[in-house]
Amino acid sequence: MPTTLWWRDAGEPSFAALGYLPASVVAIGSAITSPEKYERYAVPGIELAKEDDTQILSFASSGTLFRSYNLVLDQAAQMEDLEFLVLIHQDAEIVDPDFIPKIRAELADPDVALVGCAGAVGVRSIAWWEGAVTWASFTHIYDELGGGEIPALTWLATETPSYAKLGEVDMVDGFVLGFSPWAIKNLRFDEITGGALHGYDFDISHQARDAGKKVVTADLRVIHHHSIELISDLDTWVNAHIEFSKKWAHMLPVPEGPGGDSDWEDRARRAEAEASAARTLAGAGHLINESMERELLELQASKSWKVTKPMRDFSRIFKKRKAKKEEKAQHAIRAGESPSEH
Repeated sequence: MPTTLWWRDAGEPSFAALGYLPASVVAIGSAITSPEKYERYAVPGIELAKEDDTQILSFASSGTLFRSYNLVLDQAAQMEDLEFLVLIHQDAEIVDPDFIPKIRAELADPDVALVGCAGAVGVRSIAWWEGAVTWASFTHIYDELGGGEIPALTWLATETPSYAKLGEVDMVDGFVLGFSPWAIKNLRFDEITGGALHGYDFDISHQARDAGKKVVTADLRVIHHHSIELISDLDTWVNAHIEFSKKWAHMLPVPEGPGGDSDWEDRARRAEAEASAARTLAGAGHLINESMERELLELQASKSWKVTKPMRDFSRIFKKRKAKKEEKAQHAIRAGESPSEH
């Protein structure tokens, strides 16, 4: 905690709150369901990014992510002279030594409430990636199928598209979230509408924007160690899609169809949610195929691949000859002949 210049009576607001001294403490929090993942992924990133007086607010999960994050926010709200709070998933690894300064720079604008490393505009639902993604400086590493990596839009500088840009978005991905002092005080995750996990980032982003605040992206370099199973519970995901779309209907495009028919609108939102889930699952498969093809091309261009080519060629010829010999033997058996006659 920063040292004050003189004593003040209990109950008085801090001088930072009054504007006399700058707030200087940053807090990083996480909800832990797997201590192993937290220690393996989140802790090294926190150690890399933290400042000397950074406070760690990481605790065992309290039921849902909505509830767990709200408890962290409540605790952060009680901290004097807190500059900002970062909430990260237990499987998120910060690999950016300038992580905190970059968030600090964005929150220098008092109108900014939330900062993330990935976001989109034109967002219609909790499936934010179906909007126009403008920035995504993370990479997705998974263990299934022998393991692999799926770089997001702006992870690789050499492959960043010309339309990518930092700045204001409709929402940010919630696996990394920076909260301004205003956001810490005024925003909470919707534990009633939300389920166990899905839609929390969509909701909190819309809360901020509905209050006239900004949600922005920053070039924060983070690795997300996550399963390729993007939707683990389809029914829960679809329900969250529907309920949050209803909640924020005044900020979203209205489904096309006969006006004034609430039953029809409910059916339309469910159909939209189920279609979005199907596209997400299909898209994940496409990304995995692209990743595996990219890794194969890299392997084929490697020196070791070229050096071992004669051995692979010999092995291929040997297998073909062996298969041909076995085929002749099977043919002879079917014809009632002795394989040795061939």
